[in-house]
Amino acid sequence: MMRRFSLIALAFAGLLGLTACGQQAQENATGQAIKSDGAPYTGVGQSQYAQGGWTAGDKGSWEQQLKSRAQYGQNDYQRIGAQQP
Repeated sequence: MMRRFSLIALAFAGLLGLTACGQQAQENATGQAIKSDGAPYTGVGQSQYAQGGWTAGDKGSWEQQLKSRAQYGQNDYQRIGAQQP
């Protein structure tokens, strides 16, 4: 009797675990599929947080800003004047 109860409980736990694996299609309020993101260099329009020298939609200026930011803004060795290891 106890063994049968254990098997039923184990089967129920297994079924419960399998139902958690299902995923429903994600749609917006109109029922259409969610649109994917655009290219990062297209920007969001006018913003007070946009870096000067970058033009929204210009891939070349976007890449240049990323290079200069990595070189000067986020490179601690460059900021403190030390040589990189």
